[in-house]
Amino acid sequence: MAAATQQMSSLPSGLRICTTVPDILYLPELVFGGLVWILVASTLVTMPNPLGWVMFVSVFCFVMTFLWLIIFACGAHKNSSAWATADFIYHLIAVIFYLSASVTLAFVTIGMNSIAALYDKYYKIDIAAVVFSYVATLLYFIHCILSAVRWKSF
Repeated sequence: MAAATQQMSSLPSGLRICTTVPDILYLPELVFGGLVWILVASTLVTMPNPLGWVMFVSVFCFVMTFLWLIIFACGAHKNSSAWATADFIYHLIAVIFYLSASVTLAFVTIGMNSIAALYDKYYKIDIAAVVFSYVATLLYFIHCILSAVRWKSF
């Protein structure tokens, strides 16, 4: 138990980011965020369609998570409590963004159900994008909660 508490009260660097909680979630966040990005980019976009927000969220979170991963891997945070706070705030913003994008994407996909026979391929791509978007939201939420715990124990 003491080792787990010690691990949560410091920020990892180097390859330790692949073995510590919550930082091990960076890779699945990148994978599922990238899948959302790819799937939304390959779907049919009709004009009154809010998929631009979904695309912005997926690209923004993918890029920021990648940069965050690099910062942590290089140890640029120097185990500062300000970085623990920034980690929590970033993941909280990512959760809010991804949740709003997931709901928007689900709404668009439900609206596409009436014309699914014409655009069956795009409908299935949208369904996959919705599922991966909610998985990414869940991963960011778990990371946010664990980052808050680490921030409070700093």
